[in-house]
Amino acid sequence: MTVKVTFAGSGDAFGSGGRLNTCILVEAPDVCFAIDFGASSLIALNALDIPHNKIDAILLTHLHGDHCGGVSSLMMDAMLSAKRETPLTIAGPVETRAHLPKVQEALFPGSHVMEPKFSVDVIDMDVLVPHDIRGLRVTTYPAIHTKATKPTSMRVEVAGKVIAYTGDSAWTEHIPDVARGADLFISECYFHEKRVPFHMNYSDIKEHAQELEAKRIVLTHMGSEMLDAQDRVEEECAYDGMVIEL
Repeated sequence: MTVKVTFAGSGDAFGSGGRLNTCILVEAPDVCFAIDFGASSLIALNALDIPHNKIDAILLTHLHGDHCGGVSSLMMDAMLSAKRETPLTIAGPVETRAHLPKVQEALFPGSHVMEPKFSVDVIDMDVLVPHDIRGLRVTTYPAIHTKATKPTSMRVEVAGKVIAYTGDSAWTEHIPDVARGADLFISECYFHEKRVPFHMNYSDIKEHAQELEAKRIVLTHMGSEMLDAQDRVEEECAYDGMVIEL
């Protein structure tokens, strides 16, 4: 069975290189889901002519706006224009259920009075525990990023395939387990030469290359310095609209 992965958005928080925020769309035979849904995700999906109503679930790695900020816009459009009727599941790290309504009210004051006509299930996922979500097996791992965002890395099993993603994180002892045997391992790679805390950088990729036992590795979430260097690295680098079939 073919699993289609579309990097609707592959950029960092600040639009480096004109790229859109993180939004990785996965289409499998029985389910369609997004890994992260940054603030520009509806723009990204519309540019690719992908209706967001087809998304069954959104899986969030952490609670920064460039990874979860688009959920509010999706919800508002689903209620007002797209007329969604099918259930939506949103799963993220602990405190996701409490955090998302605050974001929506901050971005769309007064929207708390609106009630969707479709069911919405919001799930807080504990780390290191497999979760069965809409036919997916999702396991999250502790990550090293801004603590208030409840950062995680993620491994998703779907239709016999494994898609793994570091999220925003410095190197951790868990990343080899996240990547091991994955059909697709997606790693953030923020800088090339420069080292910054709380993020994976190209030096980390090279230093730990032997520990990343994945079938295919793609780098994403690149800042300007890494974008300038991407043609000089061996690894595949994501771009907005990139499609991979597994």
